Order: sequence, then C-alpha cells, then structure tokens
Amino acid sequence: MTMSQEMSMPREGGLIGRYRSLLRMADRLPLSLVQLAGRIAVAHVFWQSAQTKIASWPVTLQLFALEYNLPLIDPAIAAPLATLAEITGAVLLFLGLFSRVGALMLLGVVAVIQIFVFPGHWAEHLMWSSVLLLVLARGAGALSLDHLAASYFHRGA
Repeated sequence: MTMSQEMSMPREGGLIGRYRSLLRMADRLPLSLVQLAGRIAVAHVFWQSAQTKIASWPVTLQLFALEYNLPLIDPAIAAPLATLAEITGAVLLFLGLFSRVGALMLLGVVAVIQIFVFPGHWAEHLMWSSVLLLVLARGAGALSLDHLAASYFHRGA
C-alpha cells in the first residue's frame, strides 16, 4: 500500500485503529532483518555448545559414551562429528554463506538431540528448528554473503 492510499483511507479511532496501525508498522519490518536476527541467535547457541565441548574434551567424550547413548555410532566418532557440525553450521549461518547448507546441518543436529539425547526439551528444539526452517525455506536474506554472491554472479551472467 502506498502512502497516498494510506492517507486516503478513513482513519479508525480507538483500540481497533491503534491495532491496525501497529500491524501496518509491523508489515514494514524487513524480512531480512528477521532472518539476520534469527541466524545470529541460533548460530550463537551452537557456537557456544561447540566451544563448551572443545574446552573440556575428556568430559565431552564421557558424555557421548555414557549419557547420550547414540545408536549405531561410536562415541569417539560421534563427539567430533557433532562438534564439527555445530562449528561449521554456526559459522555458515552467522556469515549467511551457504546458509541453507548450514541450516540443514544444524537441523540434523537438533533432530539427533531431540530424538536421542534430550527429548524433553522439545520446546527449545522447536524454537531453533523454526529459525533454521525459515533459513532453509527462504535463505539468509539480503544481509548475507549468500545475497552478495548471488548479486555478483547474477550481474556477471
């Protein structure tokens, strides 16, 4: 809706008018800003998790061997794979570079955590997954290296 269309519309007073005004303001919020905030928030969670694993590697190996009980994979292999996936996914999301690949990697990590490690923490996992699914479905947004690369390669074609 253009500014002239908004001005020609009759103003509603009261609570409904204020509510609609708030909705119009929210409609102006750029999706890329939402994507950026979500990417940074989720990247931070997984970056911190990986840093904790690295900082106390012997404890990490014990947790994978005794607590997490992942089927079909040796804890000595699962621990470094999980840590690598968290670091790589977090960096890709933060930079918005190959962000859909990073989101897919971290969705895999979340699925393993939800199914095998902490099934009771579904609300937190759902929150992370929501942001990761947004990035997977819509990309990293205009504030990303993916967007910059797409602009560069599109211009050159």
